[in-house]
Amino acid sequence: MPLTFAPAGSDALPLTLLSTETAEAWIEAQDARSAAWARGSGFTGALGQLLVLPGVDGAPAGALFGLGSAADRRRGRFFVATAAAKLPEAIWQLDDTYAGDDLDQVALGWLFAGYAFDRYKSKTGAKARLIAPPGVEAERLETIAGSEALIRDLINTPAADMGPAALEAAATALADAHGATIKVLRGAELIDQNFPMIHAVGRAAEEAPRLIEFTWGSDGPALTLVGKGVCFDTGGLDIKPAASMGLMKKDMGGAANVLGLARAIMELGLNLRLRVLIPAVENAISANAFRPGDVLTARNGLTVEVNNTDAEGRLVLADALAYGAEGSPDLMISMATLTGAARVAVGPDLAPFYSDDEGFVAALNGAALRVADPVWQLPFWDPYEKMIEPAIADLDNAPKGGFAGSITAALFLRRFAGGTNYAHFDIYGWQPSAAPGRPVGGVGQGWRAILAALPEVLEI
Repeated sequence: MPLTFAPAGSDALPLTLLSTETAEAWIEAQDARSAAWARGSGFTGALGQLLVLPGVDGAPAGALFGLGSAADRRRGRFFVATAAAKLPEAIWQLDDTYAGDDLDQVALGWLFAGYAFDRYKSKTGAKARLIAPPGVEAERLETIAGSEALIRDLINTPAADMGPAALEAAATALADAHGATIKVLRGAELIDQNFPMIHAVGRAAEEAPRLIEFTWGSDGPALTLVGKGVCFDTGGLDIKPAASMGLMKKDMGGAANVLGLARAIMELGLNLRLRVLIPAVENAISANAFRPGDVLTARNGLTVEVNNTDAEGRLVLADALAYGAEGSPDLMISMATLTGAARVAVGPDLAPFYSDDEGFVAALNGAALRVADPVWQLPFWDPYEKMIEPAIADLDNAPKGGFAGSITAALFLRRFAGGTNYAHFDIYGWQPSAAPGRPVGGVGQGWRAILAALPEVLEI
């Protein structure tokens, strides 16, 4: 089902959103029949409570949906998506009793509820449609919903159908649809063009490693997005246990989020020069796999001792970041499902990020609150730099001890950002349990906050 609003002017049923504070007053203002139905059904405005109101002919005449208390609403987001999933198939319209300041979240959550991953099994999302509430930018929200659907589809697709070649095809289709210029280096071309660590990580797989690059826009500030595209991660010769390997189709979640963000930027026509870099590899096991103890030389000349082949994401990102920095962008952002340490620190809902730019941090935090896309700043903690400096090379890809794993990974990546204004997002990219507007599976994280912050950060 397309994630779009119903056309304005359609015959629509009224949907009334009521909190526990406003429900009783609304009921008292109704005719005796409607008030009796609401009270007899036990409607109190409790969070998630849904009551369909019958018409005189027995068909639905409208519905009430409970928003709970203010404390309830602080515990989550996109609650009205629950109504979209439960209401009968029809066109609905918010009535004029709702005076909340979160209409964008209400409307976007409804669109998100229409998503279903149906590539391998027939599934449908919510069939109830909503007329865009007055005051929201309907086309912008539809663009955001479409970009989120792209992200979820890419992450949800198994590695057999979403390897490096398929990820390249998805990026090519996106670039072609928006008139972007794309080029791809594959296999030995990575060695010839000085991307040794991308090649080393991906050389053992059947599908050749590659660097996907596309550019769009000719005016405005320069933004470079770098997304980790490890399409499956066995852990390499330091092989993961089965329990840790089960979700590794999502290890290209950083690339998926970057592509979703890029799609939104292009569709919305932001006045900037966009560059997208995706190192796409599979970290496989074969006779020519890179080994623990190997020392690799990165694109920028730094040497890296490989102390764990399962810390491969930072290696492929390093070459891509060094390449991105050569273009001296005004802002460079990397997104990656990089460390389990980030999930231990903040759980699956929050997108941890790193930045030394106070202006970027303030703009991002403000945007995250506005668009209900939570982020949390972690520090580029300089005293930990010595933890990523081994004895025989410039850098260590997997410091021993297990402390501050997300921070040391971020510090490692910063060494390749070349002094540019750089931010790194260590995301999870997966919804482990169903929530309003977010079924179990792949999910976007942080990208909507970035999108909302860009006008302030880049002054566009």
